[in-house]
Amino acid sequence: MAREVTKTQIDRLGERLKKGNVSEADLQLLDQYRRSFSGAYEMVVGTIQEKLVQNPAGRPAKSTMSIIEKLRRESIRLTQIQDIAGCRLLPPNIVYQERDVQSLKRVFEHVTVVDRREHPSHGYRAVHVIVRHLDRMVEIQVRTILQHVWAQLSEKASDMIDPTIKYGGGDESTQRLLTDFSSLVADVESLELADANLQERWTSSVIPAGEKIQQKMTDLQEVVKKLRGDLFKKLHETIKQVDQSRTINRITE
Repeated sequence: MAREVTKTQIDRLGERLKKGNVSEADLQLLDQYRRSFSGAYEMVVGTIQEKLVQNPAGRPAKSTMSIIEKLRRESIRLTQIQDIAGCRLLPPNIVYQERDVQSLKRVFEHVTVVDRREHPSHGYRAVHVIVRHLDRMVEIQVRTILQHVWAQLSEKASDMIDPTIKYGGGDESTQRLLTDFSSLVADVESLELADANLQERWTSSVIPAGEKIQQKMTDLQEVVKKLRGDLFKKLHETIKQVDQSRTINRITE
């Protein structure tokens, strides 16, 4: 940053932003604070590109309005916000998601993992890996494709119907539908992980799998693949419905 600013000063700035008592100097200080994450962000993205050979989508700084809205929505200090800088990985399924999380834990030194799969936030499921570098935090969202499409549906509903939907607001039927979809994502991905573990155990076992067992494992793979494809299609159909009719009170048959 251009001048040394203490955490106390930043948190006092956050309180003013939360209350709406914002001066031009406050906005300049917030912008200065936002830009101070660029070094940590570039390190994180560069490490992922070099060590994991992946190209994450990301943003070096959360927008001013998004920061203010988060401060007003949550009981949090400005210096506690973990996603001012962030990027995202989209592994194809939960098996690769597990591998990516373990890889991130291996290549970064100061890491905190927040697993929102077991305890989703208003239906939102993902794994967030928080990396601390140069006294700045960078959030890496690791979402499977199904988790990502669900998040797109939640975002679309928030944009088109009610901005509070993705934070648990909006009408009851919309929240119920999002919760049901989220549970289906969890169920399909649990099967996906169980299937992968089963395949691995038989492959590494000294006991060879007989023809019948091999066929049953192949059949299970096909069932999981179909369930995943059907859910992916239904999520996209619902996103399209929201875009066209601004409602998700009825699911396309």
